[in-house]
Amino acid sequence: MKFPKKDGGLVYSTEFGKMCPGCNKQEAKCMCKKKQSIPKGDGIVRLMRETKGRRGKGVTLITGLPLDGGGLKKLAKSLKQKCGSGGSLKDGVIEIQGDQRDVLEKELGNLGYNVKRAGG
Repeated sequence: MKFPKKDGGLVYSTEFGKMCPGCNKQEAKCMCKKKQSIPKGDGIVRLMRETKGRRGKGVTLITGLPLDGGGLKKLAKSLKQKCGSGGSLKDGVIEIQGDQRDVLEKELGNLGYNVKRAGG
């Protein structure tokens, strides 16, 4: 009796080294990672302030940026430094601690993005 594969496929081969479980090719020749593209949106970067699930502490959320993972990471780091506060990057959304909408709106505008405030 054969059991179907539940997880990807081959992960390591003594002949080729690390393998991609998605496309079963060598990690260097993997096509899965190249398929990830920039998310398409309406071209507007939105700034929101949110406190939900954070015990009343406010964070500023930045959504709608037309960048890939590496670009988002670099932008998040520079924006956190500009604001002088911490933050994170989760699911393509940049979170900056505190109400930093004024600073972020000016900075993103200088970078050439069309910025709008969203929410309350």
